Amino acid sequence: MARLTEDAKGVYVIAVTPFTDDGVLDLASIDSMVDFYEGAGVTGLTVLGQLGEAPKLTAEESRTVVERVLKRLDGRLPVVVGVSAPGLAPMSELAEAVMGEGAAGVMVAPPWTVKTDDQAFAFYQSVGEALGDTPFVLQDYPLTTNVTIAPKVIERIVNEVPNCVMLKHEDWPGLSKISALRTASDKGAMRRISILCGNGGLFLPEEMGRGADGAMTGFCYPEMMVGVVEAYAAGNPDRAHAIFDAYLPLARYEQQQGIGLASRKYVLAKRGVIKSANLRKPGAKLSTLDIADVERLLARQAIRLKEIGA
Repeated sequence: MARLTEDAKGVYVIAVTPFTDDGVLDLASIDSMVDFYEGAGVTGLTVLGQLGEAPKLTAEESRTVVERVLKRLDGRLPVVVGVSAPGLAPMSELAEAVMGEGAAGVMVAPPWTVKTDDQAFAFYQSVGEALGDTPFVLQDYPLTTNVTIAPKVIERIVNEVPNCVMLKHEDWPGLSKISALRTASDKGAMRRISILCGNGGLFLPEEMGRGADGAMTGFCYPEMMVGVVEAYAAGNPDRAHAIFDAYLPLARYEQQQGIGLASRKYVLAKRGVIKSANLRKPGAKLSTLDIADVERLLARQAIRLKEIGA
C-alpha cells in the first residue's frame, strides 16, 4: 500500500469498532463494515480513533482490528491508524507494527500536558523523530485534548517535521485556521499539506470552501461526506450544500456528548453494517425516547433526499 502523502484528499472515514452484545470484538462485523465503507465511495479508512473506542481496547485487540481491516481491504484503500499514547515508546511500537502490516500512515493527538506553543512544537518534533520515516497526521482537536495549536505553530511543525503530511482539523469550527494555513502555503511560507476535517462533518461545506481537501470523520451516512466532497471537487458548491442540508439534522443529533456514538452505531446496525449497536463498557445506551428521535430524523431525511434526487 502506498504511504500517506501531502496530496491526500477525499473522505477518510473514522471507522467504528464493532462489538458483540457481550462486548467482545466482532470480527465478522469488521468485514461487513469495511465492505460498506468501501461501497459508499470513501477514499480511505481511519481506525483506532476516539470514536472507534480505541481507549477501550487492549494492545492485542488494537493490533487485531488493524490486521482485520487491512486484510479485508487487501490494499484497495489506504488505512490511517490512530496511535496516540501517553508516551513515545508505546506510540512508536504500535506505529511500527501497523506500518509493517500495510497501513498508509498514523495519526497522533497531543497529550493534555501540552500547554504552550513551544511545548506543542517540541512534542510533534519528538513524534517526527520517534516515527522515523512514517508519515503522520497531526490531530488538532482542542475540544477533547484541551490543547490549542495556533496556525503559526502548525506552520512551524510542517516546515521542520517533514513526515507531518496531514492536518486533521477539528477546531470548533476553526474556519479561520484553515484560511490562515492555506494563505501561508500559497505564499510559500509553509509546505502545503493535506487538510482533512472532523467535527462529525458539521462544518464540511464551509471547510471545503476554505480550502480543505476533504473529511476525516465519522457519520452513520458516509454518503453525505462523499457527496459533499465530490460536489465541491466538481465545482458545484450549491449541490454540496443541498446534500449536506438533507443529512444535517441527523449529523447534529449524532454530535451529542454521551449518546452520539450510540446513535451512530444504532443506525449502522439498522442499516445492516454491523450486527450489534453495543458500545463496550463504559458506554452510553439509547433510551426509548432517543430511538424515537433517531427514527423520526431518519424518516424526514429519506423524504428530503428523495426531494433533491440524492
